[in-house]
This record gives sequence, structure tokens and C-alpha cells, in this order.
Amino acid sequence: MSDPHRIVIVVGSPSAASRSQALARAVAGLLPRHDVGWLRLRELPAAALLAADTSDALLQRAAATVEAARVVVVATPIYKAAYSGLLKTFLDLLPPEGLRGKTVLPLATGGSAAHLLAIDYALKPVLGALGARDILDAVYATDAQLPRDGEGFRVDADIHARLLRAAQAIEQRCPSHRIASDALLAATH
Repeated sequence: MSDPHRIVIVVGSPSAASRSQALARAVAGLLPRHDVGWLRLRELPAAALLAADTSDALLQRAAATVEAARVVVVATPIYKAAYSGLLKTFLDLLPPEGLRGKTVLPLATGGSAAHLLAIDYALKPVLGALGARDILDAVYATDAQLPRDGEGFRVDADIHARLLRAAQAIEQRCPSHRIASDALLAATH
């Protein structure tokens, strides 16, 4: 079985370079002592996802990755007041209690603040239906808060501060092995 402290970031954006991906990378960068795994849903076989083919080996591996995680970060763009269809399709493949016992951090991006409530009215109910009870404060960023920066996107100071609080909440719930082993070494010397 994998490390029970593992953090998995599920990216529900259909684009390879997206603001949602940038937000997810930023939170991962704030957790340097953790084993962070990535699950980019756009890389899963589309036909198997659409057919809900749970016998597909890649879909089985993706579901097992979520199952083995202690913390699941879900990053998605908001389209037309809802999270991505790609994310919905994947979440529908998880078992009914697929997020039970896990800490979940929702990350979302949208063109404006008008879509902020999609997290509370669309995404969180689905996470709760999958058994998630420890849902951290979501981080929602608008296009203006994630401006283009060369080939990618830059996280503004307000969003960075909110991601830092989220990373600290993850650290409280799931201290890294390095921090735990560093404390143990200090206590024995």
C-alpha cells in the first residue's frame, strides 16, 4: 500500500496549460516536503471515461490513486456555473464512499467572481456525496488573479496567501514524514 500521507492533485481541466493547472502547481509548491502525486484527467482515455468503463486499466489506476491518498486536491475550471464535465465524469466513477476519511481541498478558476458560488452549490455537494467530510476552505481565483506570465500564469499575492493557508491546513492534518522524522531526530539528540 502507498504512503498514507500521500497528497494527490486531481486536475479537471481539459487544457494542458490552464489556470487550474497553475493553481494546482502553486499549492504543490507550498508542500515541498510531501509526496505529491498528480492525476491529470485529460490524460485518461476519453472513450473509457465517457463509457464509464471501470475495467479500463488506466481508470482503475486513477481510482486507486485517489483511494490511496490521504489528501485530495481537486482543481477545476468553472464553466457556465459548474465544474468541468471531465471532473464530473471522473468523480462519477469513484465508489460511493470514495472520499471518506480524506481531507479535500477544492481549487477552482473562473473568468470572474460571478462563478464563485459554483464551488458551494455544485462541487462541494458532490464531494460530500462521495463521503468527504473534511473539506478545506476552497480557493477560487479569477482570470485577473492568475494573469498570463510568459508561457504560463502567475498567482497574485492574495491567491498565494490563500493557498498558503490551505497548505498549512493540509500540513496540520497530514504532517510530512520529513517533518516528523526531523522532530524525532531532534528529540533523540
